[in-house]
Amino acid sequence: MRILFVTGGSPATAYALTPLATSARNAGHEVLVASNKETMEAIAGAGLPGVCVSDVPIRHLITTDRAGDPVPKSDDPDEQMRSIGHAFGRMAALYQEPLHELALSWRPDVVVGGTLTYSAAVLAARIGVPYVRQSWDSGEPQVVDVAAEIEMRPELDALGLGGIPDSTLWIDVCPPSVRDPEAPQGTGMLWVPCNLQPQLEPWMYTKGSAPRVAITAGTKTAPGYFFDYLVQLVHKLRPLDAELLVSAPPAVAGELSEATGTKVGWLPFDTVARSCDLLVHHAGGGTALTGMVYGIPQLLVPNMPKLVAPSERLAAYGAARSILPGDDTPDAVATAAEDLLTKETYRERARSLAAEANAMPAPAEVLNLIEKLV
Repeated sequence: MRILFVTGGSPATAYALTPLATSARNAGHEVLVASNKETMEAIAGAGLPGVCVSDVPIRHLITTDRAGDPVPKSDDPDEQMRSIGHAFGRMAALYQEPLHELALSWRPDVVVGGTLTYSAAVLAARIGVPYVRQSWDSGEPQVVDVAAEIEMRPELDALGLGGIPDSTLWIDVCPPSVRDPEAPQGTGMLWVPCNLQPQLEPWMYTKGSAPRVAITAGTKTAPGYFFDYLVQLVHKLRPLDAELLVSAPPAVAGELSEATGTKVGWLPFDTVARSCDLLVHHAGGGTALTGMVYGIPQLLVPNMPKLVAPSERLAAYGAARSILPGDDTPDAVATAAEDLLTKETYRERARSLAAEANAMPAPAEVLNLIEKLV
C-alpha cells in the first residue's frame, strides 16, 4: 500500500506524524511525506522520504495575504485564532496543485494529513482515496477550521466541493481526560515524542542531585518570534534552586545564550525530558504531550490565544499550572515553578495522566485500522 503523509508549518508538525509514518514504512508500506521547505530537515532526520511542495514558510502566510499585502495585526484573541485558519488555508491553496501532480505520478492509496493540512483532505477527495486526519497537539479551536474553509472557498468551488471534506478516520493523540470536549470523537493513538537527534552526551540522560527544569519556546523560536518571550522566561526562573536546561533551534542558540547568560542549545527533548522534574514552556502541543506521556509536571505560559484552552484543561486536571500573559510576573512564575517542584500532588496527577496516555493504542495498532480502509 502507498501512503502519502502531508504536513507543514514547523518542524514540530513533521515530528508529530513521524511515529505513524515510520510504523507504516516498517510494516512494508511505501511512504512519502509531502511538506514545505522549512520541515524538510525534520523529515529527512527521521529517515523518511520527503517531497517539498512549497518553498513558502508558514510565518509568511500568517503575516501576508494572497495579494501579498500585510495581514493587519489584531489584539483580539478570536481574530488571532481565525488568522491561523486563514494562514493554513493559504498553505493548502499553495500545496494543492503540486500535491495533485505528485499524486498523479505516485498514486497513493491513502492520504494522511496533520491537523491543519487541509490540502490532504482536498487531495484525497480529488483522487478518490480515504483521508486520515491525525492531530498533532492537544486540540485546535474549531474556529480555525471555519476560517480555513472561508480562505479556501475559491479552490473548493472550483472543484465542486461544498466544504473541506471530512476525514474517513480521525486519529487523536491527546489523552481523553484533557481533550477538548467539543472536538470530534476519534481513534486514540499514543503520542511518541520525536525530534532531530544530536549525538547524545551523558548529561542528556542523567542528572545530579538538583531538580532539573527544561525550558523551551518550541521549534520556531527566532528573533522577533518567541525570542524575547524565552529570554524573559529564563530570567524569571533564575531564583529556582535547580538546573535549568534551555532548548532552542541551533540558529538562535548563541544569541539566546548571550541574552540569558545561560547555555542554550538544541536538546534531544525526547531523551532529556525523561530526566526532568519540570517542563516550563509556551504550551506548545508537542512539548505538552511529551510531558503528559512522561508524567512530568508542567508550567504553561501560553503565548498564543489558541494555546490557552489546552493549558487550562491540563491545569484543571492537576498535572500543570497555567499562567496567562500579563499575569506572568517574575514572582508568579517562580512561585508556580517552586510549587510544581515541591508539591507531590502535581507529580501524582502527572503520573496518572501518563498512565492514561500510555494505555492508548500504539501507532502500529492504529496502522491496522488504516490498512482496513483500502
